[in-house]
Amino acid sequence: MRLGLGTGSTAKHFVELLGTRVREGLDIIGVPTSEATRADAIRCGIRLTTLDNIDRLDLTVDGADEIDPDLNLIKGGGGALLREKIVAAASDRMVVIADDSKWVETLGRFPLPIEVIPFGLGATQRLVAKAFAECGISGQMGVRKGADGHVFVTDSGHWIVDAHLGRIADAPRLAQSLASIPGVVEHGLFIGLASIALLAGVEGIRIFERR
Repeated sequence: MRLGLGTGSTAKHFVELLGTRVREGLDIIGVPTSEATRADAIRCGIRLTTLDNIDRLDLTVDGADEIDPDLNLIKGGGGALLREKIVAAASDRMVVIADDSKWVETLGRFPLPIEVIPFGLGATQRLVAKAFAECGISGQMGVRKGADGHVFVTDSGHWIVDAHLGRIADAPRLAQSLASIPGVVEHGLFIGLASIALLAGVEGIRIFERR
């Protein structure tokens, strides 16, 4: 199996468990969505490749910061949204694993990550604010900082602007608007990519499939 390996705290557990299965004989090859996941996979003995060497993945397993009933997602809390979306789009199926606190009726409670190039940041943010207004939403934006207090830089050398919107009434429309803005490399709205969500809670595992 050709498998996309997600990024984040939940995906990290998956990679650890996958490594155990690989050592028991499971035959897979993975494409990691971040340098952190790459390091974890190598440590766990998982064979890796890239999307330059294979044209399609059978499955991607990744976490999410929010999941709505249509299985649209907000992702990017871990800063890997660009690579995560590239890998998800190259997969026949995407399975999301999360705890049930990530389930929401409407996306937006979690800040929306928007990956941008540093050049012209002010101009980009003004266009982003205009897109918000046209979609009937508003909120505060801020450049993400790392634990050291400096600007967080993604694996691809970009910055992330986190937008605190509260509620995104029409996520597909906003996703399309943000994608058309020069300076926006990618955004954390994953629309129509997830096939199945597995949510863990006190009552066990609930499974949701995209309608």
